[in-house]
Amino acid sequence: MNTKIYSAGNKGTSVRSDCFVTLELTQNQEVELDIQSKVNVMYGRAIRNLCEDIFKFYNLKNVKITVEDSGAVDFTIAARFEAVIREAFGENKEFLLPMLPENEYQTEKERFRFSRLYLPGNSPALMLNAGIHKPNAIILDLEDSVAPDKKAESRVHVRNALRSVDFMGAERMVRINQLPLGLEDIPFIVRHNVNLILLPKCESAEQIRQTEAAIETERKKHAFSYPVYLMPIIESALGVEKAFEIATASPNVVAMAIGLEDYTADLGVQRTAEGNESLFARLRIVNACKAAGIQPIDSVFSDVADEEGLRRNVKNSKSLGFEGMGCIHPRQIGPIHESFAPEKQEIEKALKIIEAYNDAKAKGLGVISLGTKMIDAPVVKRALKVEKLAMELGLIK
Repeated sequence: MNTKIYSAGNKGTSVRSDCFVTLELTQNQEVELDIQSKVNVMYGRAIRNLCEDIFKFYNLKNVKITVEDSGAVDFTIAARFEAVIREAFGENKEFLLPMLPENEYQTEKERFRFSRLYLPGNSPALMLNAGIHKPNAIILDLEDSVAPDKKAESRVHVRNALRSVDFMGAERMVRINQLPLGLEDIPFIVRHNVNLILLPKCESAEQIRQTEAAIETERKKHAFSYPVYLMPIIESALGVEKAFEIATASPNVVAMAIGLEDYTADLGVQRTAEGNESLFARLRIVNACKAAGIQPIDSVFSDVADEEGLRRNVKNSKSLGFEGMGCIHPRQIGPIHESFAPEKQEIEKALKIIEAYNDAKAKGLGVISLGTKMIDAPVVKRALKVEKLAMELGLIK
């Protein structure tokens, strides 16, 4: 009789910091464990101890498990084991490693979100040191970068990464799958101190409400109190038409992004460097976000090698009103931060506006002016935002 073999993880000559775990049912009452590790001399005993802890947790019997290890750390090994056990036995019990104290932070609604670095949810090697590049946010992706047959194991892996990887203060985001599949991702991430969830291919306020309802179910079940912010991604003509409805669907929507690859495909046109084919959609997104009081976030720039093209793209993005964009490689973070940062003249003007505002306030004046121009509340608010950003970036003290 052929016995089905269950597997999770990745292997191959180019794979690093991962492992490939297989589970086979046997007639033996004991657990057979075969570990083949590239780091066996240094970490073989620690790997075996972790595996045995997992066996005891799930009370495993009658199984043979093989581990082909290419330098995986504990959170990845545990995720791969749990994934095969879930698949083989329909087990829902979670083997949770301790939450890193460094990961117990929340982020502010008004936080600057210039850069968001995408990391495939099933690729641990790209996660481990992502924080050193200092992106404003890190996106653990469960959607496009994960193959359909890897979705289930990726949920467990992303959950473990949220608990065990130090992202060094970056806002910790997860891009779930397009609804309704994305609702299955929610229980794996929201109670593990995720800061923000991205909703891909969002086309209605109802999808925001469905996501919020799933989050609230988990909140009641596990009694966590921190906020979970939302960033819908608009990727279709219908989504563009419903942009304001989506932007105002919940107070937890703090930003809205546009995804131009899928949007141009939906239009049936080619995406170009000039971007004329998407100008209407981008302006519509910016206008909806500004009207709703949230941040508009631009699409990724896909040519990693073209730094000058990236800088031009960011300058254009900023001129349209966008306040950030996605990154697909760490080398894009620096140019994005520098290009979105306020320029010298912008900072100087903001400081003059703030000075005029403070002076008028001290004198009890109801009318504020700078030279021949009147200053109203939105202008002051923008000036204060520029000042805050310049201070955070170290451009002023």
